[in-house]
Amino acid sequence: MPKALLTTDIKEYPLFCRGKVRDVYNMGDKLLIIATDRISAFDVVMPAGIPEKGVILNQMSLFWFNLVGDIVKNHLLITDVKDFPPELKKHEKILKDRSVIVKRAKRFDVECVVRGYLAGSGWADYAKTGKVCGVPLPAGLEESAKLPEPIFTPAFKAEQGEHDENIDMKKAADIVGRETAEKLKKLAIDVYKKASAHAESRGIIIADTKFEFGLINGEIRLIDEILSPDSSRFWPRNGYRTGRPQNSFDKQYLRDWLNTLPWNKKAPGPALPQEVIDKTLEKYKEARALLCG
Repeated sequence: MPKALLTTDIKEYPLFCRGKVRDVYNMGDKLLIIATDRISAFDVVMPAGIPEKGVILNQMSLFWFNLVGDIVKNHLLITDVKDFPPELKKHEKILKDRSVIVKRAKRFDVECVVRGYLAGSGWADYAKTGKVCGVPLPAGLEESAKLPEPIFTPAFKAEQGEHDENIDMKKAADIVGRETAEKLKKLAIDVYKKASAHAESRGIIIADTKFEFGLINGEIRLIDEILSPDSSRFWPRNGYRTGRPQNSFDKQYLRDWLNTLPWNKKAPGPALPQEVIDKTLEKYKEARALLCG
């Protein structure tokens, strides 16, 4: 198995930011985005990576960007490392299959979360209040229940290392403006519905997911990554039952393992045994094979 790529050092361009998973370099009006093999849980980056994970995330995002391109344009410019600028040639081995060059966008500080099923923090919120992020739902729904219609539950994009904050539509409108908030809501739900229909045809339920949007030349574009096991909750349709948590093809396996430890969910994260690394990679590979062919 190849070694996990935990960090990059591309000296030809200044580092723009280093997120939980991605290293982003400033190319002026463009950005070089590299998906590393880092993995985070509970907003903490684990000390060990998952080999090939960045490649899987990148390939899945490219598949989905193409699938939903009739709904909203994205920020992609160059997706094949062979077409990258010549000064990046020496880094081809690292960049291959895990990097893209994109048009730089002015990101909206609202994370666009769409939920089609009651799970995770949405289920916890509903169990307490009968609502999810202020959206009222019918009484008597069970954990993992399918919602009557997908709901938009935005979050405020926190500074790096901080937790994103769940907000309602009124707060989202205060941040980006009423008209833009409504546009983001419609786009996010439309993308979710199309992706869900495709996933269902492949035996996968997309319980919830999150999108990021930005402005390029005054036009709203889909940016960052989309519909990966890092940003989505994927369940196998076979074996789906309400009233309990579901098996999943995402990093829920890692979260569940971490929850068995006496760990305070603050950095540094615990060392990951090889078995957990292997099993997590297996889940990611299975998601890619089932969803993207």
